[in-house]
Amino acid sequence: MKTLFDVKGQVALVTGAASGLGLAYAEVMAEHGAKVVLVDMDAEGLERVAARLKSAGHDVTSAVLDIGETEKLQRVIDDTAAQHGRLDIVFANAGGSAGPGFQLTPTGSIGETDIAKFDRSMQINLRANFLTIRFAAAHMKQQRSGSIVATTSIAGLRSEPLVSYGYAAAKAALNNMVRHAAVDLAPYNVRVNAIAPGPFLTNIAGGRLHREPDAIAKFTAMVPMGRIAQPDEIKGLALLLASPAGSYITGAVIPIDGGTTAK
Repeated sequence: MKTLFDVKGQVALVTGAASGLGLAYAEVMAEHGAKVVLVDMDAEGLERVAARLKSAGHDVTSAVLDIGETEKLQRVIDDTAAQHGRLDIVFANAGGSAGPGFQLTPTGSIGETDIAKFDRSMQINLRANFLTIRFAAAHMKQQRSGSIVATTSIAGLRSEPLVSYGYAAAKAALNNMVRHAAVDLAPYNVRVNAIAPGPFLTNIAGGRLHREPDAIAKFTAMVPMGRIAQPDEIKGLALLLASPAGSYITGAVIPIDGGTTAK
């Protein structure tokens, strides 16, 4: 049991690591001994997080990056593998909202959806995460080991009228892409899984679930447990999928949603 959840000395890269779920992933990896590379477009937030984790004695480095910039994304992943001689764990987590859904605003309806925001959501939530997986897999295939975990959403598993068309479509596609990649990479002992969160208190959508009473009430009401989760509550599942404890888990899309998808 002492080694089952041990990631000591492994190299982990986390996108969207400056806050929210990405920060939780980075923390749990660092707390269990991994060398963690933090990636985010928020330079100030990234600097604060890196400084705090370093002061706690953890081995972390950081890179400022918008994952929509393909060449820079590949360079960061390639440089990480080159610097450490390997790449063991990648959390393809970065993403963003494309606005509220039609149960929160008329502009979320199919006839009013902003096409530019829809396209941006597909680029960031789907294309950029596909490329993150692709670039990471190139190194993991060579070493014949690795774990890739994508952050998707329960909005990609069912109709979720509180989120936008672009977000729901991208997350649904990412869920299936994870399954596809898992089968493709299984012969190389590279595992690919997805965590599909329900409502969590993060900064997505400008922190809507921190400040908008109507959104808070509607998201809370949809959860059988009757509350919105804290980011720390995702750490256990993340560690399971990244560590030897998850050695036979691949192609899974695992909801963590207070029972929402059980309804």
